[in-house]
Amino acid sequence: MSNVLPESSPVKQRLTGVDFKTWGPFIALLALAILGVLINPAFLGLDNLSNMLTRSAFIGIIAVGATFVITAGGLDLSVGSMAAFIAGVMILIMNSLVDQFGPGLVTVLIGVGASLILGIGAGFINGLVTTKGKIEAFIVTLGTMGIYRSLVTYLADGGTLTLDWNVRDVYRPVYYDSLLGIPIPVWAFLIVAVTGYILLNYTRFGRYCFAIGSNEKVAEYSAIHVDRVKTLTYVLQGICVALATMVYVPRLGSASAATGVLWELEAIAAVIIGGTVLKGGHGRIWGTVVGAIMLTMIGNILNLTDAISNYLNGTVQGIIIIVAVYLQRAAWRTPGP
Repeated sequence: MSNVLPESSPVKQRLTGVDFKTWGPFIALLALAILGVLINPAFLGLDNLSNMLTRSAFIGIIAVGATFVITAGGLDLSVGSMAAFIAGVMILIMNSLVDQFGPGLVTVLIGVGASLILGIGAGFINGLVTTKGKIEAFIVTLGTMGIYRSLVTYLADGGTLTLDWNVRDVYRPVYYDSLLGIPIPVWAFLIVAVTGYILLNYTRFGRYCFAIGSNEKVAEYSAIHVDRVKTLTYVLQGICVALATMVYVPRLGSASAATGVLWELEAIAAVIIGGTVLKGGHGRIWGTVVGAIMLTMIGNILNLTDAISNYLNGTVQGIIIIVAVYLQRAAWRTPGP
């Protein structure tokens, strides 16, 4: 009989002292925070921390949706382009409603509702083409990434779509105001994360995501509607992109072909750094939250030091993804003592 212990066994955790698969992202976050303080004491300033958490909310909300997609064995490369397209349509709709409803709350709410509908529709298309068309998710979402980016470029006529200034004044507090001292985007991120955690870990849908990601054929034999569940993960991703866009639009009040560039890279990086297995079958929402904060923290630290150019932020994120996947695979393959 083999004496090899599984990675998650209590015995192995006692021998190593720490379950790195669970606590690794949190330890890395702490180490990164210490590095930030050593580089510049201003890192722990209240304004800097508030700004960092607020900026992490966009990618964090999207990454929560990506956690479901990746856990179920999928992948969505279209989220950044989808966000740009949704933002552009939102702005056009709200601008067109000013003459009829005025630049008030009604106009903003209609724009927000349109954003949610667009997110659901875009996610549904990605999921339906992937499952019913039997096409690799990588190919489908790579295609829709180009489609959404092209559409927002067309809508903006190659330029920038700008929200009516009076509407922006009404919408502006969604990004810039606080509730109980915490910025509203951070509250939105927290609500999405808690909801995602409950959905993934305490519902039948979440268990189905784990099962499908672990072995899709076995899941089918277990009477799980695989196509339906996988399509719903993409719909959830679309909803999360829409929510992130709702929070993002009042920040700049504009959208262009440059909006959301590399957001897909950051979302996937946050999910992988957080401990979700890229091949599916294992996902952690709170790990994803930590991953999103870490990515923003890295950019913030680069801003606070002259050692590495902030323009290399994408390079750093790409390296992190490669290293995180390598370490993740090594950890899952390493036998116990």
